[in-house]
Amino acid sequence: MGLEQQLAEFKATFTRTAPPERVALYEAKVEELRASFAMESAAGVGSIAPSFTLPGVDGRQVSSRDLLDRGPVVVVFYRGGWCPYCNIQLRAYQAILPDITARGARLVAISPQLPDQSLSTAQKEELTFDVLSDAGNHVARDFGLVYALPEELRAALRGNGKALPTINGDESWELPVPATYVIARDGRVALAHADVDYRRRLEPEAILDALRSLPQG
Repeated sequence: MGLEQQLAEFKATFTRTAPPERVALYEAKVEELRASFAMESAAGVGSIAPSFTLPGVDGRQVSSRDLLDRGPVVVVFYRGGWCPYCNIQLRAYQAILPDITARGARLVAISPQLPDQSLSTAQKEELTFDVLSDAGNHVARDFGLVYALPEELRAALRGNGKALPTINGDESWELPVPATYVIARDGRVALAHADVDYRRRLEPEAILDALRSLPQG
């Protein structure tokens, strides 16, 4: 089953089983964000990707410059391990990890979660690629992806036991728009996909197609 179908089935189950007012709230807030978010400010194809150095789940610092010295990099910005759509996406990308590495590329996933939360995500989802913590969303901000949740969604997450200040370690209630980038060795963005609708993610095959289009060596 493809990623798009998995996400659609999860959304359909949620729509069928969740309180109608919760479903309506989420739909309304996605549309509000679509109208207000400056998508043109996000890093796009042909731009130079912002560099970063972030801690992984083992405390090791991971540098984009070091990764690019060895090959292309696939960078995934996700909201956090508390987001079921993110977990579906990360598992789908884990499944193509052998194909990514066969192209000489590395895959890294970035969220604003604290390192111990990222470790829990990596362990629970059995992820073997780098899962990095961007506390404060500094790197996501460099990519033009950050927005603050409105109060209605903050209340909903508090009610679900998913209060972001506890998970992310700050009071900003900010998240990155989910996004996936393929960055060539020269630092230029070869593929950029960002969608304010967190229930939609880039198909794994699109990543592989972008990597195949890059020069080898």
